[in-house]
Amino acid sequence: MNEHAVILVDSTSQALRIEKQLNANGLTCKLIPVPRHLSSDCGVCLRFMQADLERVQALLKNNHIQFRSIEKL
Repeated sequence: MNEHAVILVDSTSQALRIEKQLNANGLTCKLIPVPRHLSSDCGVCLRFMQADLERVQALLKNNHIQFRSIEKL
């Protein structure tokens, strides 16, 4: 079982903004190429641990940060 999830975004700048917010709140994430089976839009996404999913979702919602979707890998 893979323990990661990804945040899909519409642009690289959006991914960088989310990365900054997650890191500032003690959440580990990494910019990676979007897996082709998920999307062919923006070339990058953010990978994080599934165990942090609720914290990530709350942070994105509370800070009104837009994103395309969150997908489990």
